[in-house]
Amino acid sequence: MSRTFDELVAEARAVSVDGWDFSWLDGRATEQRPSWGYQRTMAEHLARASAALDIQTGGGEVLAGAPKLPPTMVATESWPPNVAKATRLLHPLGAVLVADSDEPPLPFADGAFDLVTSRHPATVWWEEIARVLRRGGTYLSQHVGHSSVFELVEYFLGPQPEEVRRARHPDDERRDAEAAGLEVADLRFERLRIEFFDIGAVIYFLRKVIWMVPGFTVDEYRDRLRELHEKIENEGPFVAHSTRFLIEARKRG
Repeated sequence: MSRTFDELVAEARAVSVDGWDFSWLDGRATEQRPSWGYQRTMAEHLARASAALDIQTGGGEVLAGAPKLPPTMVATESWPPNVAKATRLLHPLGAVLVADSDEPPLPFADGAFDLVTSRHPATVWWEEIARVLRRGGTYLSQHVGHSSVFELVEYFLGPQPEEVRRARHPDDERRDAEAAGLEVADLRFERLRIEFFDIGAVIYFLRKVIWMVPGFTVDEYRDRLRELHEKIENEGPFVAHSTRFLIEARKRG
């Protein structure tokens, strides 16, 4: 028998959303992965670096998956639950976790790193990235692109204006990176299919990815959640599309 709306809601409200591990969604949602394999690409760069910085590391899970870290490895994170989790995960690997506000300036000297990485940064301070990179150093990141998962966003918030839909467009990111003194060596964009198989998966996702529907709570959106639960029950998975782009930029010598 399928589980009731209230049962699914109660479960999804109770589960922890600390860290950046989405394994709770296994069997409840699927997301197509970008073809470039960010973690593998990041690991290859880390293996060649002497000093690296991972910005907005989340719970440290992506960085911890690299088989070899450089002699100097630093990560930053702002959200207290993630700071604690990343510290526990990364310190045994020789990486230092710095609690940082995600506002400029970064708490590091000019030219401190030959590699800066970040997976899905919420904000990108290009001038600061360029400042802490050595000449010839590399920024490698997978960014969330424009209008990502907007089928879900607009289900709850209604149609969004064009300036909101265009935010995080890779063309704009290229322009801003180059304005900060970086040369974009690689920029690849993909639109990827997501399926949510039950309303619990939707609730968990919106609790974890807090910028999708700002201020999301079950109580505020209960009626819309119930309607979406019935839609999934009657019509099958709710389909959305994420957007991702890989960007590699080098500081000019």
